[in-house]
Amino acid sequence: MWDFCTEPDFQEKLDWIDSFVRDECEPLDLLFPHIGQPYNTANKAAREILAPLQRQVKEQQLWACHLGPELGGQGYGQVKLALMNEKLGRAMWAPTVFGTAAPDTGNAEILAMFGSEEQKRQYLQPLLDGEIVSSFSMTEPHAGADPKEFVCRARPEGTDWVISGEKWFTSNARYASFLIVMAVTDQDATPHKRMSMFIVPTETPGIEIVRDVAVMPDREELDEGTHAYIRYNDVRVPADAILGGPGQGFEVAQARLGGGRVHHAMRTVGRCKRAFDMMAERALSRRTQGEVLANKQFVQQFLADSAIEIEQFRLLVLQTAWMIDTQPHGAARAHISMCKVAMAKLFHDVIQRAIQVHGSLGATTETPLFELWNSVPSLALVDGPTEVHKVTVAKQLLKNYSPAEGLFPSEHIPTRRAAARTRYAEVLDKHGI
Repeated sequence: MWDFCTEPDFQEKLDWIDSFVRDECEPLDLLFPHIGQPYNTANKAAREILAPLQRQVKEQQLWACHLGPELGGQGYGQVKLALMNEKLGRAMWAPTVFGTAAPDTGNAEILAMFGSEEQKRQYLQPLLDGEIVSSFSMTEPHAGADPKEFVCRARPEGTDWVISGEKWFTSNARYASFLIVMAVTDQDATPHKRMSMFIVPTETPGIEIVRDVAVMPDREELDEGTHAYIRYNDVRVPADAILGGPGQGFEVAQARLGGGRVHHAMRTVGRCKRAFDMMAERALSRRTQGEVLANKQFVQQFLADSAIEIEQFRLLVLQTAWMIDTQPHGAARAHISMCKVAMAKLFHDVIQRAIQVHGSLGATTETPLFELWNSVPSLALVDGPTEVHKVTVAKQLLKNYSPAEGLFPSEHIPTRRAAARTRYAEVLDKHGI
């Protein structure tokens, strides 16, 4: 049976999360608003505030819930994680407070799945304890996120691997204790077997951060960039730095992406709901031409369109999460891409309407809409460009169809009418039709 209810015990947890994020996480956003600060373990003031909040989350048994109990989490399925991330989306600091900040979540998952016992001891446990942060070094300057075009290589040399090449947009590398690097280890293999994953401590000789790239609204002159352009100059790591085995890089990467995209989508729902709340409050508070904005039909349309689109997207994401939980591996692939495509458009449209309703105030830095709007361009690019996901959706859907037999489409009315007349010829002749 279909069921749209949340079990009462878990709803209590969601209610607690909602209040906690509003009361405790949002103030951190105000005090330390730069997107890099949740990853900056050297910010002593922020860490002093953060630690007791993380303890409260752990006491509620809500810490790193994407991981199994053996790793200190709850082993929640994607539906529960989606509902949690909807709440966490309201505040930038919330994922860090709850032990679910990307890329650490995905990196922790692949360390748990593919790491050796020594790798788990050295890297996974400190990551789970929130003592360190990590970075995922995959995309390249000329290739973006297309692994078939990667040229950064790792060659065997004695008992070591030597990594040479460049990586682009390695988020939070400046704060990370280690990088997970995807590199080509067999140029002649099939595309999905060419690459391997390596754990590389950031203090390893040969790692050159060419620059920390600033994104909107970072200020380059203040060195606020957090997305590293990295050059690996014959970076040497031991043989046991590999995750999984040679040629498993694509498999390792895919293991961390699907669920992460669902979490990202539901955090976007939370952000859109926050913008909607602001839009509704402003509509009821601001007066023009003798009445409140809420009485204006254009504003009513903004509110109605936003509410409908948020609800539609939310249900799509929850269905996708349900499919990941209940269907065979890969069954949700098209739906995951649908979420990615729909997410960028929803976010753009809702935030734009909220800014419009706020008038000149919406264009200032005095409301959260400023930060939300600056995230609009990147949301269509992260986790794969929107256009790539549209192609994925189309290809996956077309697998369910076949070409029409014969000259005309299967819905060709004259052909079908002739078939129907043949089928019921006796009855039609009887009645003179």
